[in-house]
Amino acid sequence: QVQLLESGGGLVQAGDSLRLSCAASGRTFSNYAMGWFRQAPGKEREFVATISRGGSSTNYADSVKGRFTISRDNAKNTVYLQMNSLKPEDTAVYYCAAKTGLASTYGVEYDYWGQGIQVTVSS
Repeated sequence: QVQLLESGGGLVQAGDSLRLSCAASGRTFSNYAMGWFRQAPGKEREFVATISRGGSSTNYADSVKGRFTISRDNAKNTVYLQMNSLKPEDTAVYYCAAKTGLASTYGVEYDYWGQGIQVTVSS
């Protein structure tokens, strides 16, 4: 029902910024809470940020709080992750995900996942 496609990743230096975008197909995008997750090499997938269906409520992992901002534009069927002050430890494959109902920090509760996009931060 929903296809997600991430874009905007790449290789940057520590302290730089990136904005990830996740474009969603379907006509019911506004009915889905959205989340960003990431997985670093050799580590488990971890929660990064979530946003409610209307965009009024957000939640962030402690490791990115104050540096990352999640937002969405329901008219464009797109969710964003603005990443500022990037650190080498932010290096990971970043995934956007969608779920019905309320947002969740648990990846297993999400219904749809994007392919993932690489973010590499050099020191």
